[in-house]
Amino acid sequence: MENPFRDIDKPLKSVPPELKSKVMNDIAIAKLFMELAELFSYNLADVIETVMNKRGKN
Repeated sequence: MENPFRDIDKPLKSVPPELKSKVMNDIAIAKLFMELAELFSYNLADVIETVMNKRGKN
């Protein structure tokens, strides 16, 4: 097995534009799904904090 740490100090290689655009597109789709999931789910920490504050006032 080759030691991968030998390549650390070597200069970086450029990435082909089509691969870079595919990766950036995949990241954008993942971010969209994360934002949609956040939109339609509860922020449980906020819910717990609100309930605890309301119980403390009574």
